[in-house]
Amino acid sequence: MNTNIRPAALGGYFYPAEPQDLRGLLDRQLAAVSPPTNPPSSPQRCPKMLLVPHAGYVYSGEVAAAAFACLRRWHKQIERVVLLGPAHRVQVRGLAAPTVGAFETPLGRIPLDLEAMSGLKDLPQVEWLDLPHAQEHSLEVQLPFLQSVLGDGFKLLPLLVGGAGPAQLAEVLERVWGGDETLILISSDLSHFLTYGEAQARDQVTVERILHFATDLSGEEACGAAPLNGALAVAARHGLQARLLRQRNSGDIQGGDHSRVVGYASIAFEAGPGAGDLLEGEQILSSDQGLGKLLLAIARQTIAHRLGLGLPSPPALEDDAHPALARPGASFVSLHDAQGHLRGCVGSLQARRPLIEDVRANAFAAAFCDRRFAPLQAEEWPGLQVEVSLLGAAEPLRVQSEAEALAALRPGVDGVILAWRDRQATLLPQVWAQCPQPAQFLAALKHKAGLPPDFWDADLRLSRYQVRCFNESACADGAES
Repeated sequence: MNTNIRPAALGGYFYPAEPQDLRGLLDRQLAAVSPPTNPPSSPQRCPKMLLVPHAGYVYSGEVAAAAFACLRRWHKQIERVVLLGPAHRVQVRGLAAPTVGAFETPLGRIPLDLEAMSGLKDLPQVEWLDLPHAQEHSLEVQLPFLQSVLGDGFKLLPLLVGGAGPAQLAEVLERVWGGDETLILISSDLSHFLTYGEAQARDQVTVERILHFATDLSGEEACGAAPLNGALAVAARHGLQARLLRQRNSGDIQGGDHSRVVGYASIAFEAGPGAGDLLEGEQILSSDQGLGKLLLAIARQTIAHRLGLGLPSPPALEDDAHPALARPGASFVSLHDAQGHLRGCVGSLQARRPLIEDVRANAFAAAFCDRRFAPLQAEEWPGLQVEVSLLGAAEPLRVQSEAEALAALRPGVDGVILAWRDRQATLLPQVWAQCPQPAQFLAALKHKAGLPPDFWDADLRLSRYQVRCFNESACADGAES
């Protein structure tokens, strides 16, 4: 066994160097937060993955503590922590794994999981280098928190990410994903050195993109974009659901400078509800018109509140508002301008969170995070048209060729999901109005996935689903869309 140690390098800078002082600060920051409860309809689960910031504890410690506090009750379960962060000081071609046997902090030594690390040695994107780790803060600042909440019963697998793409990082993560004994920890701050107001606006959009499992985050959005993009791809593949725990920036501390701030967020990624917890497709598609009016109001008020139009905040979830709101559901929110042109469309293909939260998040993202369009402006509000689609369960299309796929599609009925390798795209059934022929529809779906119109591969997978669509004109007339 390798007995070399990577010593602590940041004591006295990012956190207190003396063990007693460090423990006291950690205790205070962890005590200041309480883990948010999961929705009443789903059991409490241990996070499988966490996003945490990596600034000095005085700046981001309480945001990080909101994530680490979630682990306390699971300290006996978690045996391994896979820790990934960006390489700030030394250039790394792909991913850098250390050759030492342990990492040290003022609170003691953490042994590395050498067996799991040896399982990565055949991957060309993994380099075995100690120099990038020597002074790197993105990983070290997480270690005292882990020691505080997990004790000494876990092993560490630390990886610094440089030029690795999402697919390369996903390949690594799949090998070490493990089961309930393994926690994936992603270290990243958000925006850097914007004014307070600019950072708030940008970080809100970035957080929504993370909650929607975006895999094209940039360094301007998050300094840990490289590890995040790959981790989010794997998290989506494993059906995790994302939950924002806390968000702030360095300007929020007492006496903080508002002219140049750094943004922070902590997000938990948990196993999604089991099949028995989901809204069944038939239940969704038979939902009443009253639910549609409520969802449209929630979507519109969410957007209006963000635009600062003086309208009340989105309605709080009440026990008797509608039984479907508290249960997991998948939705798409589509926006059109006064001329009927698409202005934004974002949604969820799987029911990972309560329906009311899903519609709120998708309404915000459709208005301000759809990269095909500029963020919505207040002057567009008067002509804005809102549409909410509730998705039924997707079923695989068992086809062996494109000809079989074209014959199986039902124009005007099917929404379709295309998945091939790391690419995925979907078109709602409403798109049949612009592409009435199956060949046109499938070609448009391929184009959205970044594939040529004549592309076909044996590994290409298609699934279809149905939707219940609510739009404001139909609901105002008392009719169904």
